[in-house]
Amino acid sequence: MTFGEIITNIDDFIWGVPLIVLIMGCGVFLTIRFGGVQFRRLGKALKYMIKNEEGGDGDISSFAALCTALSATIGTGNIVGVATAIAVGGPGALFWMECAALFGMATKYAEGFLAIKYRVTAPDGNKLGGPFYYIENGMGARSKPLAKMFAFFGVCVGLMGIGTFTQINGIASAANNFFDGENGRQIALFGNSYSLVTVITGILITLFAALVIIGGIKNISKVSSVIVPFMAVLYILCTMTIMVTNIDKIPAAVGEIIEGAFGLKPVGGATVGGTIMLAMQKGVARGIFSNEAGLGSAPIAAAAAKTKDPVRQGLVTMTGTFIDTVCICTMTGLSIVISGAWKDTSLEGVEITSAAFKSGLPLPARVSEFILMASLVFFAFTTILGWSYYSERCLAYLLGKRSCAGATLAFNIVYIFAVFIGPYMTVSEVWGIADIFNALMAIPNIIALLFLSKATAKQTKAYRPETE
Repeated sequence: MTFGEIITNIDDFIWGVPLIVLIMGCGVFLTIRFGGVQFRRLGKALKYMIKNEEGGDGDISSFAALCTALSATIGTGNIVGVATAIAVGGPGALFWMECAALFGMATKYAEGFLAIKYRVTAPDGNKLGGPFYYIENGMGARSKPLAKMFAFFGVCVGLMGIGTFTQINGIASAANNFFDGENGRQIALFGNSYSLVTVITGILITLFAALVIIGGIKNISKVSSVIVPFMAVLYILCTMTIMVTNIDKIPAAVGEIIEGAFGLKPVGGATVGGTIMLAMQKGVARGIFSNEAGLGSAPIAAAAAKTKDPVRQGLVTMTGTFIDTVCICTMTGLSIVISGAWKDTSLEGVEITSAAFKSGLPLPARVSEFILMASLVFFAFTTILGWSYYSERCLAYLLGKRSCAGATLAFNIVYIFAVFIGPYMTVSEVWGIADIFNALMAIPNIIALLFLSKATAKQTKAYRPETE
């Protein structure tokens, strides 16, 4: 059995019915317990997103904290992840991705709320928070092993999952497809032949990432606050253009998504039940990868926000899932289904989305390819930055009093090295490893969210934004 087959088997086992029920069930339960806060307060949340709180206590503004969180969520999941989900699970995967996102907004709200409620102040004055702190301080000292478990898997996700391999692999693939689609320029490296473009891209991204990462959270938030809003708007405009120019195809695409979601149109000869399970599995897994609802990453950034109100920050935090999945992933998925690119079995990963852009945008194919490549490069680059901070915070919690500047520097060097080797791994291995660690990181966080939901619900229902 090959390494890739082992990863696939582990991935399929972990992302089985129990975990899907746990993640989706958590979102549904919290939605009911919080009185549908993500629907009732979405307008207020979007307003808070761009209006920073006055007199708040923290390291960076709420908007900067959101951009840091978005920098870690808006990445290859929105472009490559959606494509791989639809390619394997069929168009129905997009439906389950949206379901996971809508209920996941309640999950993300709880994460942002608890991040502020249980954050602590470090000796240097910086605000620290995240699942390890609300697990330990909210659930009690006996739950510290659960907090350590979360922190350990958080480091693994950063080093071998969302933070490094998948992002740089997606960037290198996009750059190679654009500059050397025929793989005409090869170079021998690590005993294999690789495209010269892939090698150069990997080196450049590694160097740029190192320059920002060494500067810490303030450098990361500054870069993210500029890149994320600009690229998100540009990408949404492009996908909206595809929607408008192919508006006559949207009803059929929506029908195809619904049919695939409920097994009315089997994919690849699978049975009806198998089709539903496959669409749900890939949709939920890629949805969690993209928006990170329930994963426990966003509250690490949210804890640094300048705010004194847990409810307000919870609302701001949940807009990340709305922007990431409900907006960006939906448009990517519709573009792919409309174009039919997902049916071409010769295409893989970013190639599927690239084909959708080339056929859907009323622009020369070369221009469409460039726009997609640029979007992927910037989205994935900021994800590398965001997750360097997340995994660094997880490591600091694991080390406790032993944490020091030397340990942080050593970790950053290892993290940057992981970015460097990412382009030389296969797409299936990269996404399989990411899915596995995502699941393992999510489990202790979801347990904490459910355990602390009563206190969260009580303060949420007592909140009166009209008095502000």
